[in-house]
Amino acid sequence: MADQVLTDTFFEQFDLHPTLARGLADCGFTRCTPIQALTLPVALTGRDVAGQAQTGTGKTAAFLVAVFNRLLTRPALAERRPEDPRALILAPTRELAIQIEKDARAIGRHTGLRLALIYGGTDYDRQRELLKGGCDVIIATPGRLIDYYKQQVFTLRAVDAMVVDEADRMFDLGFIKDIYFLFRRLPPREQRQSMLFSATLSHRVLELAYEHMNEPEKLAVESDNITADRVRQVVYFPAKEEKLPLLLNLLERAGAARSIVFVNTKIAAERVAERLQKQGILAGTLSGDVPQKKREKLLARFQRGEMEALVATDVAARGLHIEGVSHVFNYDLPQDAEDYVHRIGRTARLGAEGDAVSFACDLYAMSLPDIETYIGQKIPAATVTPDLLLSPKPRRSAAQAAAHAAIDDAA
Repeated sequence: MADQVLTDTFFEQFDLHPTLARGLADCGFTRCTPIQALTLPVALTGRDVAGQAQTGTGKTAAFLVAVFNRLLTRPALAERRPEDPRALILAPTRELAIQIEKDARAIGRHTGLRLALIYGGTDYDRQRELLKGGCDVIIATPGRLIDYYKQQVFTLRAVDAMVVDEADRMFDLGFIKDIYFLFRRLPPREQRQSMLFSATLSHRVLELAYEHMNEPEKLAVESDNITADRVRQVVYFPAKEEKLPLLLNLLERAGAARSIVFVNTKIAAERVAERLQKQGILAGTLSGDVPQKKREKLLARFQRGEMEALVATDVAARGLHIEGVSHVFNYDLPQDAEDYVHRIGRTARLGAEGDAVSFACDLYAMSLPDIETYIGQKIPAATVTPDLLLSPKPRRSAAQAAAHAAIDDAA
């Protein structure tokens, strides 16, 4: 089933509210992806769902359709006030929350449902006023949301639908206590619908589901491979000092319009991005301490095709849905095997093809066996030939220099 980009299940087969169906049609959504075809028949009946699928397979639309249809076809709590939202969607990162809200506005454009996007790092007073003014659906990261909740800016008494996205990442980032805090303050599980989506339904994720959800149905898209089937994977074995010229040559030969280069540290990200810029490659840096406004500007430029390469630490490995990323380079192999899967999941999304190129240098090569064990396959090895280590001629032009200056000014 995972080999299919789309299934033979059409959205029009479901009894969706007309305004929701219209929004899906406007977005060009006609046929379901495997995870949508698997979960929607259950979720649209009001049942709780614990869904598992590879990254980039349409999980966001699956839960948005279910939540929106529920809110549009069921009456709200009779004594509901403006500060009582009807649905809560939680994401582990700001980037993922922003992407979910973007998709929600597109799909729900005709529904009249009011959305509130809540995340840390920016716009504290504006987001607070947004919640005080009232909304139907909150899309949020846990920390900032709980801050407002403790100030009694909003309540959870009228919540009819709860979604936890990337549940495994909630554990990884230490948010699980926040998730439990919010679950305990929701209406009883029998009075709401809860959905949980994750790339892996591990024991700890299922424990969360069974403790706070109402007999959830576990639904997983079966696949022989943990990684996306349309990602062409390859690994090189360079020395540390060979990695930069190797990256430059591979980028030059690939001719990729949009690539993500993953590194393990902020210092490495800055060094690699600076070298790419000197080569004439339009590049930006994304790491954990990049201010939120700069981060959003960088991502917007990358999405618009104004940057060719994004050099990122693992802050960007999840929650980014950027069309047309043809190449992912693991300049540094990740030390966690799960991070490898999420990194290379930035390419070959929703059935497209892509390339994942990894460098197993003497510093990080020890991670390779664990990665191959986790993904259940041997990554094909490629040879570092002498011509790949010759620094290519810089291709900076006056126009590119001006573009780099614009990127730097945006900081």
